Amino acid sequence: MVTTFVATAGLRTGTLSPGRIGAVISRNIGPLRSGPAYWVVLVSGFFEPLFYLLSIGLGVGALVKNITLVDGSVLSYAQFVAPAMLATSAMNGAMAETTFNFFFKFKYIKTYDAMLATPVQPFEIAMGELIWAMIRGSLYTAVFLGIMVAMKLAAFGWAVAAFPATVLVGFAFGAVGMAFSTLMRGWQDFDLLTTAQFALFLFSGTFAPIENYPPAIQVIIECTPLYHAVGLVRDLATGVPDWATVGHAAYLVVMVVVGLWFTGRRLEAMLLK
Repeated sequence: MVTTFVATAGLRTGTLSPGRIGAVISRNIGPLRSGPAYWVVLVSGFFEPLFYLLSIGLGVGALVKNITLVDGSVLSYAQFVAPAMLATSAMNGAMAETTFNFFFKFKYIKTYDAMLATPVQPFEIAMGELIWAMIRGSLYTAVFLGIMVAMKLAAFGWAVAAFPATVLVGFAFGAVGMAFSTLMRGWQDFDLLTTAQFALFLFSGTFAPIENYPPAIQVIIECTPLYHAVGLVRDLATGVPDWATVGHAAYLVVMVVVGLWFTGRRLEAMLLK
């Protein structure tokens, strides 16, 4: 929905071409036909959240038993953790594509310099890369949702409702990932990004309700993006959406818009100078 809105606005001003955005996406699909190596990289991003679900969701869940949410809903620990792993899977898939891969093409093999020798514009590059990141993230989350339904951690209907939410999560983190990648000076800077990403993973209501933390820490957590991603997916996957769910979605929409705008401006400034 957000991408359609942005693309439509661009088309009105004559600045965006769906065909050129599609060409950027096709450029990313090409390596899939080159052999099994890229497929291994593509599939590997799915296993980390699955292993966390099996080890912590089921293993620790045997000790923790049930979690009572603020609204009084009672979930098994595996039901509580699984949507968080789902949101994390969407984040990891999008971030992997829009940070390391984007930076490599941007700084080292000069893929985007070559693209700009064609009619493709900087914002179209950003849109194409983001849509591809969303496609990659959606592959992870679709399989993960199927596992959740098979393990009876989510009802089929609510799993279907949660899928668009995971797509929005992928868009949000993909847009922000690209924005940060345009600021990176070298591979060493990714250590900071990886540390921040791991901190989000641990302290975004993924493994315990944030009400267990001191009030000051709760406020900090509520300002972080993965908290809102987890909250949105968990509300839908467990079948208890409310007005807070709308707030989570609005936060992620702002991430998409700001991340895309910033990336487009940075690419324009750095590649068209």
